[in-house]
Amino acid sequence: MRFELDTIGVIHSPYQEKFGIPRQPALAPSAPVTLELLPPYNQPDCVRGLEAFSHVWLSFVFHETAARGWQPLVRPPRLGGNAKVGVFASRATHRPNALGLSLVELKGIDTSTGVTLQLAGADLLDGTPVLDIKPYIPFVEARPEARGGFVDGPPPQLTVQWSPRARADLASWADTPPWLAALIDEVLAQDPRPAYQDDPARVYGIRLAHCDVRFGVQGDVVTVLEIVTPAQN
Repeated sequence: MRFELDTIGVIHSPYQEKFGIPRQPALAPSAPVTLELLPPYNQPDCVRGLEAFSHVWLSFVFHETAARGWQPLVRPPRLGGNAKVGVFASRATHRPNALGLSLVELKGIDTSTGVTLQLAGADLLDGTPVLDIKPYIPFVEARPEARGGFVDGPPPQLTVQWSPRARADLASWADTPPWLAALIDEVLAQDPRPAYQDDPARVYGIRLAHCDVRFGVQGDVVTVLEIVTPAQN
């Protein structure tokens, strides 16, 4: 049995590539993310009453990895990238139907021109197609007694420090978003490196808000080494 699904909206976020996106929602609350609804779903009637809810579920498509197909076994980062679990025991992107689900904070709704939802804590790539929105209902869906399996608890945090050069790079950009420094801290504290990579001499890079952020990791300390801003490109 096959189904056709409409894209109801598209995500606009500072995450320009998969590498660096927090592995779960709510881990980087400084990221400003919006969901722009598309016609014919961009009419205020479609979101009437939604402002009464603080959080919403988003159903979306892993559009950048969908073409790679699925795998029955995956290697979750929380298990060090070595142990395998079944795809349905994980939130891996390589799924039979490439569908994702995220719980995000709803900060506001703008209906002045179409409909745009302002979100916080979203772990979504820029351009992600969204298939559905549902309000989060705490008394039904909050289960503090539930078991979390191999992800029972937040990931360990690295200490983030900035080099003088990185600070100067950010300060030299006249259009620096006010939230960018905090977002860099939040993203790097999660240790975005693949679990199998631990080379203290290696310089890594992630793309955030059209900037290239270069960093290194030694032990439990990550250092922001350099930021190449749009003004420098």
